[in-house]
Amino acid sequence: MSDLRNRVSLIGHVGADPEVKSFDSKGKLAKFSIATNETYQNGKGEKVTETQWHNVVAWNGLAGVIEKHVKKGSFLIVEGKIVNRAYSAKEGEKRYVTEIIANSMNFLGAKPE
Repeated sequence: MSDLRNRVSLIGHVGADPEVKSFDSKGKLAKFSIATNETYQNGKGEKVTETQWHNVVAWNGLAGVIEKHVKKGSFLIVEGKIVNRAYSAKEGEKRYVTEIIANSMNFLGAKPE
């Protein structure tokens, strides 16, 4: 049990073109959201699909790949870890964010043109 890890795999579609920032130290940051769907039957026997949106962050080399190849609608598998963080908004209130810090990504369908 001492080898438990924070690891997540998501399969879904990218909601919008990634936002990519470059830094002076040649570092790169890519952010995008990915939608995952879960379908089940409710108590009335009706088919219900629930969509969850996940914020994904990638750094450096992976961010460069995302910048060149990932577009809105891309069908991906993203693997990484879940990170929770907090910050203070301009109004002074504390906000919380949950993100997936990606360490790998693969296309599951044809890349969008």
